[in-house]
Amino acid sequence: MKQLRIGTLAGIFAVSGVLCWSGSRLWDQLGTLPAVPLLAPVVLTLIAAVLLATAVSLRSRLRAQRERRPVGKPVEPMMAARAVVFGQASALVAALIGGVYGGAGLFVVTSHLADVPARREQALYAALSVVAAVALMAVAVWLERICRLPEDEESGPEGAAA
Repeated sequence: MKQLRIGTLAGIFAVSGVLCWSGSRLWDQLGTLPAVPLLAPVVLTLIAAVLLATAVSLRSRLRAQRERRPVGKPVEPMMAARAVVFGQASALVAALIGGVYGGAGLFVVTSHLADVPARREQALYAALSVVAAVALMAVAVWLERICRLPEDEESGPEGAAA
């Protein structure tokens, strides 16, 4: 499994933000811009909280395994792999969703729509969604770092035993 790169997340965030900002401009000229749902930041925050709880749990259990403490419950490799895959998928979706809401929020703030009270609320929901998406991406990257295997000093550059 390849490691998730922060540059990839930033690229997805930026491209989706630019596309949504330009799409919002076009949509506003053709009709009414759709609203940012109130539950968008809530759902992103809940997923980040689940990932954070998983990361903290795995971190303490892996530390107990490394220190060979008898108290710690061992971590099954498949469970750690599933957690990393869930974190990577969540981070990629959060980058996409954060860019979309960031682009839409930026359009609302920089256009004439910011004067309407309902659209100010939409800009606030979009900003909260971006903050929650960034938090989700950060937790997912941290979870991936926690579950990384230690480097094998006896293996060659391609990972094969010498």
